[in-house]
Amino acid sequence: MTYWEQFLIQVVFSYLASIGYGLTINIPHRALNAAGITGTIGWMTFWILDYNESLGRAIPNLVGSFILATLAYLLAKKKKCPAPIFMIPALVPLVPGLPAYQAIKALIGGHSILALRLIVKVCVVTGAIAVGILLSTILIEILNLHTWKKHL
Repeated sequence: MTYWEQFLIQVVFSYLASIGYGLTINIPHRALNAAGITGTIGWMTFWILDYNESLGRAIPNLVGSFILATLAYLLAKKKKCPAPIFMIPALVPLVPGLPAYQAIKALIGGHSILALRLIVKVCVVTGAIAVGILLSTILIEILNLHTWKKHL
């Protein structure tokens, strides 16, 4: 499969995953498309950075969640909705579900060393996602504070 075929598959399925989860948690229909696009941009940032595998898993997840959260905050301001309406469905493609499943399977199978390694991987990826959101929130707050001080 060529790079561009893989790229197209990643775009389509990350959009569908975000939209599907948005429908599941019942976000407003006017925000569905924006949440899907936000999820696609976050996932594609991760996927492009992770494609050559030289950065590990944490950095692509951190950058992907940073861009995703920043976009969610900008969309929240534009569409006059809370940012989590865009952010939560958009985070679904970044969630490390397969390593978490493999860790539980290894625990059940009695492979404690493998399970521990996978649990650490899940914790690192989840932490990177959280740090990306945190950095985005800090950036948005700094920009809002700067704008607010200008109007005084």
